[in-house]
Amino acid sequence: MNSHAIWAQPQLATQVLRTRTPGSSEIALRLAPLAGARHVLELEQRIRALPGVQRLTLDATARRARVVWDTGRTSLPQLLDAFAAGACEAQPLHCDSIDEVRAGKMHVALKQLVVAGMCAMQVMSYALVMYLGAVDFIDFSTRELFRWLSLLTTLPVVLYSAQPFFRGAVDECRRQRIGVNLPVALAVALIFTASCLATVTGEGEIYFDSVSMFVFLLLGGRYLELRSRHRSDTRGDALMDATPWLAQRRRADGELETVAAIELVAGDRVHVAEGTTIPADGILYSAPVRVDEAMLSGESRPVWRTRGNALLAGSVLLQGPAEMLVEQAGSATASARLGAMAARIRRARVPVDDASQRDVSRFVGRVLLLTTATAISWLLVDPPRAFAAAVAVLVVACPCAFALTMPATLTRALGALARRGVLVSNTAALAALTQVDQAWFDKTGTLSTPQVSHADCVPLRGADSRQALQWASALARTSSHPLARALVEGVAAVQAPALAETVQVTAGGGIAGLVDGRKLRLGKAAFALPAGTDPLPAALEDGLVLADERGAIAVFPVTERPRRGAAQALEAMRADGIACAIASGDSAPRVAVLAAQLHIDDWHAQQTPAGKLALLQASRSAGAVTLAVGDGSNDAALLAAADVSAALGSGTALAQAHADLLLVDGQLDALPYARAVARQVQRTSAQSRRWAMGYNLCAVPFAAFGLVPPWLAAIGMSLSSLAVVLNAMRVGRGDVAGTQPGPGARRGMGASDTPVLSS
Repeated sequence: MNSHAIWAQPQLATQVLRTRTPGSSEIALRLAPLAGARHVLELEQRIRALPGVQRLTLDATARRARVVWDTGRTSLPQLLDAFAAGACEAQPLHCDSIDEVRAGKMHVALKQLVVAGMCAMQVMSYALVMYLGAVDFIDFSTRELFRWLSLLTTLPVVLYSAQPFFRGAVDECRRQRIGVNLPVALAVALIFTASCLATVTGEGEIYFDSVSMFVFLLLGGRYLELRSRHRSDTRGDALMDATPWLAQRRRADGELETVAAIELVAGDRVHVAEGTTIPADGILYSAPVRVDEAMLSGESRPVWRTRGNALLAGSVLLQGPAEMLVEQAGSATASARLGAMAARIRRARVPVDDASQRDVSRFVGRVLLLTTATAISWLLVDPPRAFAAAVAVLVVACPCAFALTMPATLTRALGALARRGVLVSNTAALAALTQVDQAWFDKTGTLSTPQVSHADCVPLRGADSRQALQWASALARTSSHPLARALVEGVAAVQAPALAETVQVTAGGGIAGLVDGRKLRLGKAAFALPAGTDPLPAALEDGLVLADERGAIAVFPVTERPRRGAAQALEAMRADGIACAIASGDSAPRVAVLAAQLHIDDWHAQQTPAGKLALLQASRSAGAVTLAVGDGSNDAALLAAADVSAALGSGTALAQAHADLLLVDGQLDALPYARAVARQVQRTSAQSRRWAMGYNLCAVPFAAFGLVPPWLAAIGMSLSSLAVVLNAMRVGRGDVAGTQPGPGARRGMGASDTPVLSS
């Protein structure tokens, strides 16, 4: 029975499958990292080729997939086997992870955007004929035909696509808060009504093109926002990603049975095999074991746990096996509580005051005031012209250019940041980033990286240092794990490395393969050493072990070094007025060494997640605007509470879910660059808004006096919007505020490659 056959058991399948129709089921899956777009395409083709597959949604960034298929034609184990055959292991998630509401909102938003886009293109083609007719006369019947075609084509935009603005306007009125939805809804309703009357009576101007195009542009921005928020929330659903799905529970007769980890209850006895992940919180009641708790504590070195000590879900058992008594399982585990705490903090966090929103609200109020004043004035002078004049003011002054200012500038900024390996999941954080004056850094994995030096190789048996380095580097070159990369960098002096064949990578263990005809294993001692061989000396047990069937061949001690570019990034931040501090769960001696290397005087060791949170809250209470940078689940609360937060691309899903910025390549020198780009965004958007205000001040008086025909209003709005877009293109160009591209700079990625995320 293969590893997926267990999912044929009905009691497990019912935990992960949701029935869609008779015979059709849906499942949510957590995926292993995907190696690029080609890997994604090949995996999609493989899964869609399975019998009975009806729908597949694959999100490589969030590492999630949803499949709807006929379970009678393809079983769940066969589906999981297909993912594994596509070099992407898939782990089922609980059926509660299938969020119908969120998926439904995404589907509706996409349909509204598509309808608005198709109708807007068609209406613009009709409008072009009528605009040309103002110069080169067209007969009355042709003009009326195109007016009626424009009306019919705009109907779906107003009645279907524009519904979010109408609902938003009602909500703003209910809360007595002026926002963008109110003027948009008023403009769409009044302009469409006026254009319909003009079409029916054959007198007056029509503005169907303005309505449809404006709705399409705003819906496009909202869809991108919703899509990015959905992606961020999906990462946030991964609060228990580190916890295994299955567990080995002992029955009353002492035999082991495989059960879902979520079915464990307090008092269950669980067997945890060496090299696997602990499925629940509990108490060890067997021999001492060695555990990696870095995910929760931040401690970079494994720790020994003896009988009676606590074991935490999500920790990796390096030396075992272990017998434990369950105390907490499922959502009650420490890792799940940590994620829930971070989520609560993020929801309760008071955002930095957004000047952009205040400007929009003031502008909206002025537009409504001008429209009202125009209507009242014409009612006193010439009542029949009051409605048309008020509509003209709304068309000209409706915040097209003003509303495009921030989206256009942010889109350009996000493209520039993406080229430097920075993805933004909260665009409001860019405004807060310009005000940051206190930065808190995690140590392990954030400021430090593992280091393996070829000079420190300890040969034990069967090879000299040079031969062992060649064999080890051959295996390490096949993996992207930080330790493997560190080993390859450390043995760069070795010439003509050997080639590894039939390589197999075990997550959390190491690499096995055939090198020069020998079966070798490289990784942690628990993985590399064959059963029954003598253990390593205590001084070497933390290193990378190279072994064959007979035992250890060599050990490569692992040390820490400052992350590449960290010193320069910290120096640039200090020069920019940002105080830097370390909050780490690691031991004081190791934190002190790294702090000295990076010239950081303010450091705190052996901090729990709550301790890190207390340090940051103390900074905020003192009036500081804070930046938090981390990569582990133990940093989630810190990241959620900070004014601005950044997570590394190599970090856990929980850390990334609560971060505003994602440093894809792990280069800290991208932070000063992001701060400089954020300042450019503020300056450029202010310039563009001054232009938009100037345009409105010039155009509104003419519209109020009825001197602006629709074709001229369209040209004016287009030129105004074009000026805003061209000005936004200056963001991120060349040398930004003296920052130079560092090792993390990305080339060849344009703005279109940037996932524009939520504000």
